[in-house]
Amino acid sequence: METLVTAGQLILSLSILIVLHELGHFVPAKLFNTRVEKFYLFFDPWFELFKIKKGETEYGIGWLPLGGYVKIAGMIDESMDTEQMKQPPQPWEFRSKPAWQRLIIMLGGVTVNFVLGLFLYGMVLWYYGEDYLAPEDAVYGISVDSLGMEMGLQDGDIPVAVDTLRYRKMADQTLKKAIIIDNAQTFTVRRDGREVVLPIDSKLSKVVSSRANKDKIIFTTRTPFTVYETREGYPADSADFERDDVVISVDGMPTPYFLDFAKALRTKKGERIDVGVLRSGDTVTVSTGVGQDGRTGLTAYPDTLYFDYTHVDYSLLSALPAGATRGWSALTDQFKAFGQMFQGNIKASDSLGGIGSIASLYGGTWDWQRFWSMTALLSLILAFMNLLPIPALDGGHVMFLLYEVVTGRKPSDKFMEVATLVGFILVIGLMLYANGLDVWRWITGKF
Repeated sequence: METLVTAGQLILSLSILIVLHELGHFVPAKLFNTRVEKFYLFFDPWFELFKIKKGETEYGIGWLPLGGYVKIAGMIDESMDTEQMKQPPQPWEFRSKPAWQRLIIMLGGVTVNFVLGLFLYGMVLWYYGEDYLAPEDAVYGISVDSLGMEMGLQDGDIPVAVDTLRYRKMADQTLKKAIIIDNAQTFTVRRDGREVVLPIDSKLSKVVSSRANKDKIIFTTRTPFTVYETREGYPADSADFERDDVVISVDGMPTPYFLDFAKALRTKKGERIDVGVLRSGDTVTVSTGVGQDGRTGLTAYPDTLYFDYTHVDYSLLSALPAGATRGWSALTDQFKAFGQMFQGNIKASDSLGGIGSIASLYGGTWDWQRFWSMTALLSLILAFMNLLPIPALDGGHVMFLLYEVVTGRKPSDKFMEVATLVGFILVIGLMLYANGLDVWRWITGKF
């Protein structure tokens, strides 16, 4: 069921983004009296799931959910329809239009995705607002895992700043991003009433971004462990735990905080353990098994039981610029990440992923806030990827059109055919590589 929910979210998100992207090409093409022969959601090699013809345009849905396309008459694109290009140019063809009109048509899709991404970020802020835990409100500080220990962090530290940037929210994702793409040099924490500046080793970027550490945390907010419920099918579900039990030990070893309990279970996989809990003022011992995944099935109350989260409401007028700022930051992070890959600071094989990697970000439960936030991010990523100066992508066409505008010379149709074919092979190669990585990770159990 979770797989279906995840797939459903991805397909809906892609459908929205693809249709709007192609409309970004379709609308200006029509405004400039350019004939659009096809408008397809998803690709349709060999056959399509649905099609209907309205006027001069065939609208359809393909079976391969890796993108979509509009086929504009008189344009060399991935369809490689060279026969049409052998005929004399017609006034309603793309190639007959002035360069500035062709440029607007080609930039339309990227523009729509870019504006849509910023707009959706703003709408999410306007509708949901923003909730976060400020470091000063995290009264127990942080719990540190192995990656954090390598940095010199200690349990109970309170984040203060990354380099000179004040730490605003209790989440290690901010620190991870700073290490991986911003080359952060220092992390400042408050420890025992004084500020301590910890240097960040430049080699840590590869460690944090590696696939092996994808799901590992540097730190998490330290909280006591109060039982909320037990998961069905897990060992604790048949044990004598009760809601509001406060977990304090495992086999006599104190585990006053949630991560302490999780760490203790890592050495107890497949064993039975005695869990000490406080129940109505009394200390009670409950025996339970530990699964091979190192879990008992006990779930904790959310952090809101212990802390006062800051909530920020946004008016429509304030949400739009705030969303634009957030979206722009997400987009520039993508630029920086690519830069780090080219410099060898991030391994491409660890960071790249295909449809499976993207789908996993949506989660196995349908959460509209997460869905629209992911759709916004994906819209900006699609805008960025499509603008890359690779023939067969929008950015490749834009590159050649800019050359024509500046020099007054139009590349020959033969050159465009060869360039588009090379670009198409490159794009397909990248897609096969990214999706091949997902398949290999699934086969080896490292997805």
